[in-house]
Amino acid sequence: MNSKFIPMYSKLRYILAHRKYYFQKSKYVSVLSSRKYSTEIETPKVTVEFSNGNKLTLSAGKYARFSDGAALGAAGDTSVLVTAVSKEKSSPPNFLPLVVDYRQKAAAAGRIPTNFLRRETGPNEHEILTSRLIDRSLRPLFPAGFTNETQIICNLLAVDGVHDPDVLSINAASAALTLSDIPWNGPVGAVRVGMLGDELIVNPTRRELSRSSLNLIVVAANQNLVVMLEGGANDILQQDFNKAIKFGVKECQAVVQGLIQLKKFAKPKREFTPPSVPDENIVNFIKLLAESKLREILSDPSHDKISRDKAVRAVRTEVMEKIKEGAPTTSESESYCSNIFDKIFKNTFRSLIFESDKRCDGRALTDLRPISCEVDLYQPLHGSALFQRGQTQVLCTVALDSPHSAVKLDPVTVLTSGLKEKNFFLHYEFPPYATNEIGRSGPAMRREIGHGALAERALRPLVPANPPFTVRLTSEVLESNGSSSMATVCGGSLALMDAGVPLSAAGAGVAIGLITQYENDDTKHMKDYRILTDILGIEDYLGDMDFKLAGTKKGITAIQADIKIPGLPLKVVMEAVLAGCEAKSKIIDIMDRALPSHRVEKKSNWPVNDKLDVPAHKRAKFMGPGGVNLKKLMVDTGVEVTYHEDGTFTVFAPNQDAMDEAKEQIDKNLTESKEPVLDFGGIYKAKIVEMREIGVMVTLYDSMVPALLHNSQLDQRKINHPSVLGIKVGDEIQVKYFGRDPVSGVMRLSRKVLQGPASSVIRSLNKNS
Repeated sequence: MNSKFIPMYSKLRYILAHRKYYFQKSKYVSVLSSRKYSTEIETPKVTVEFSNGNKLTLSAGKYARFSDGAALGAAGDTSVLVTAVSKEKSSPPNFLPLVVDYRQKAAAAGRIPTNFLRRETGPNEHEILTSRLIDRSLRPLFPAGFTNETQIICNLLAVDGVHDPDVLSINAASAALTLSDIPWNGPVGAVRVGMLGDELIVNPTRRELSRSSLNLIVVAANQNLVVMLEGGANDILQQDFNKAIKFGVKECQAVVQGLIQLKKFAKPKREFTPPSVPDENIVNFIKLLAESKLREILSDPSHDKISRDKAVRAVRTEVMEKIKEGAPTTSESESYCSNIFDKIFKNTFRSLIFESDKRCDGRALTDLRPISCEVDLYQPLHGSALFQRGQTQVLCTVALDSPHSAVKLDPVTVLTSGLKEKNFFLHYEFPPYATNEIGRSGPAMRREIGHGALAERALRPLVPANPPFTVRLTSEVLESNGSSSMATVCGGSLALMDAGVPLSAAGAGVAIGLITQYENDDTKHMKDYRILTDILGIEDYLGDMDFKLAGTKKGITAIQADIKIPGLPLKVVMEAVLAGCEAKSKIIDIMDRALPSHRVEKKSNWPVNDKLDVPAHKRAKFMGPGGVNLKKLMVDTGVEVTYHEDGTFTVFAPNQDAMDEAKEQIDKNLTESKEPVLDFGGIYKAKIVEMREIGVMVTLYDSMVPALLHNSQLDQRKINHPSVLGIKVGDEIQVKYFGRDPVSGVMRLSRKVLQGPASSVIRSLNKNS
């Protein structure tokens, strides 16, 4: 066959081979293919139906065909396009360089961005948190040793304000990787679980979620294996939380089964060669040199984080020097031997835990590190606390400010979350010196934003819904050896109570770890495991799970499970929840010794607020043109006055002295504009000061603001202009006073009630009768 006809012949064979429509009946799935497009390719589509009737649709083949994998997720009128692209060659680092970018476009909500450029700028906090959520849902399923640079981009195409796009993006990303040629051991399914009363609901709408006591995202793989958990709750009980996790895992299986059906349309997976098994002779040689010394270091509880790291580095250096003595080495061979040393160190660390049920710092599996708490550290601060747990040290401070300091959210986040502003927020800082390192110092990075959001989610249910102030809680990690975010929950709770914020109960958090053993390194059959309470940094790094749980003695307020293996059985997850609940209760007992409840006696530097009721007719003069009087008050005393729609004013002062000074000035301004008290129904002489088309402006006293006497109240007869009555500026007329309008404060005056009944109708002199 002529070579120029080969491409045409191949395309014709492809079209003929895929000319049929596919339809497969299933309880949860319907798979369809279409030939509506000019390229004549299949567009697989799967519809998942959940137990409550909600539906999720995942399709492919229409958009972004140059990507390695692309999927369109839709729920209601919300749609998200997710693409996956991976480089053909692996990257030098020994970890997976996976980047997830979730972007919510204002155009998807029919809005224009409110920034100066009127276009999308850098990712906001919500986009960063959602990107991290998707990352943790996908990363555990990539094969070990896969280091090709991979990027997942989630593009919000349309949002209806009812269905949240974050969980939809996880499912669409799972579909994109399933359909792609990228090596990945998925699929996974994701659902959001809410609780209305005692009823669990799957994928609640935004309105249902606003009334829900639970907001939990569950990601699970096939065979009910839990891959990721994240959520918050209004202090719900442990048994309800466990029930919600089981319910969510069961609902995830609907998505998983649907994506398994979608696999038949996937591209063949590209060839991936796992890292070669290290030479057994070299492994045995390094093990002979290092293992006994590593076991001695890891069995010595006198070591702290710094001394242990130095001792391990010394052993590494000694091993590498002896290897160089035996034979010349290159940079590649040194890296090869260093990786073998790391694996031996990891295996030794994990084996010691299984052998002795003891950890490297001498604790038993369920023991907490030593805890100490201090509050009210610095007098100028509204609230402060220092929380120390082992070698993790966190300083938390509270600042109380006016309601105007609340965080305003962008339009798309408002539409998806239902929140316009936040009057309680937490900022988390992790400087490099906290781990004896040198690094950048500046705006918060993704990790800091994620840790701060987790701690904020844990404490938000405990803070009053509408506090009189905007509450900013800051957490600076001064030392870190594991679980600084949960230390932030503990220190933040103490700082808030020290600032007099009436928390519903004290809150605490703890991180639970996991060490597993599998049969012949088969990640599907777990042979044994150990659950670790209050993990160290090394136990997080070398372990298989970082399960963070926070709440009160009564219940749970936040959870985040970072699982590093391809899924956990429900039994292990339930044990981790139990261990976390027992540990946080012990921590709260220790915290209660420092401060058992919120501070009642006021500090001299605490801000104060008050309500001010100004009569409606005096509000304009009180505020001044454009609010100039209120601005002057702010400059002179630092006191902020806010006008509300109900006609009242709120006065915020940074301290009591400023409030007293501001009240003196406010009383003076109101006294200077004080008017004579008028009797309801009284008859007064009114002087005309201005003629208008609709009536005349009159004053009852020289010190009073002119009031309008409308044409309808000037005479018993109907008039179109006051001049027809022969009155002019400067004339005095008698009027009757009927009080002030309760909304506008305008005086209600009438002249016609003092006259007899009307005899005729007078029209304006300048108009025809």
